[in-house]
Amino acid sequence: MEKAFGLEIPQSLEEACDPRKLALLVYDMQVGILRQLQDPSALTARVLETLETARGAGVRVFFLRHLSLPVELAGVFQLRQAMVWQQVARATDVRPWFLRDTPGFELLPELAPRSSEAIFDKITFSAFEGTPLDIALRDCGITAFAICGVAMEIGIEPTVRHGADLGYIPIVVTDACGAGNDEAGQRALASIEFMGDAFQTDAATFAHLLGQHAPA
Repeated sequence: MEKAFGLEIPQSLEEACDPRKLALLVYDMQVGILRQLQDPSALTARVLETLETARGAGVRVFFLRHLSLPVELAGVFQLRQAMVWQQVARATDVRPWFLRDTPGFELLPELAPRSSEAIFDKITFSAFEGTPLDIALRDCGITAFAICGVAMEIGIEPTVRHGADLGYIPIVVTDACGAGNDEAGQRALASIEFMGDAFQTDAATFAHLLGQHAPA
């Protein structure tokens, strides 16, 4: 650990994985998103492994859900984006995919968020934009966050970049992060690696490092 100017600056993944200063973000593991993947079972297993690892080490856990607004509230950008993604020519043909209280909006039941864990809804791709996440992390003294879920190329990369800009150290659990498009997902990972702001690891290594902090 580098110490300078009254600060402790992690130099390794192990140093960044201090449960007292670490949070886990479980990104958009929603029924309606996972069913868009060709084979979500392997991803789900790695996410559950990462989640149980964090819980066992006492790491604070935050779940994110993508929320669609009703078309009457969606606004110019939201409607335009939906028209592009849904390949429709008229805004009145847009069908919101993740409306509140619909089956596709809900988190995968196996995740079973605990009463001690938070669920934040968002209409953006960065988990930090328009949510209380930054406030909550700072108030808990968090300096680093690990992230898993889906999709790497859609929301995880923007969250990593935004988190780094806010002064957090991101940790990407790569095999617990899925992509809707594998090529785009690999480009996102390569971009994160090039920037050098984040650590990249796998679920097994993450579990090993946090296992050292698990209560006896």
